[in-house]
Amino acid sequence: QVQLVESGGGLVQVGGSLRLSCAASGRTFSNYAMGWFRQAPGKERALVATINWGGSITYYTDSVKGRFTVSRDNAKNTVYLQMNSLKPEDTAVYICAARAPGAGRYDYWGQGTQVTVSS
Repeated sequence: QVQLVESGGGLVQVGGSLRLSCAASGRTFSNYAMGWFRQAPGKERALVATINWGGSITYYTDSVKGRFTVSRDNAKNTVYLQMNSLKPEDTAVYICAARAPGAGRYDYWGQGTQVTVSS
């Protein structure tokens, strides 16, 4: 089973930056599409960004476009989320997820890393 471990979260002031990392186990990582989700307290989980297995196709939710960048390094079994110009509404637990080829849903989820944007 694929295991995902996020890191890089923390407390940052408005306008600051953080880079989240998601380290994946297993040699199958390079075949998986990856997604970043976030969940604020009392709120439903929301999709933030996705990246295909080759790293050439990305998606961002409107609220983070121009501020966040998702990337991956398959040789390192790692996906990243660079977050710039952070806003208080970005405060959430950020969760990494993996989707196998042909799968219609994300099957593997990390534990999440807390991002708090303070003003």
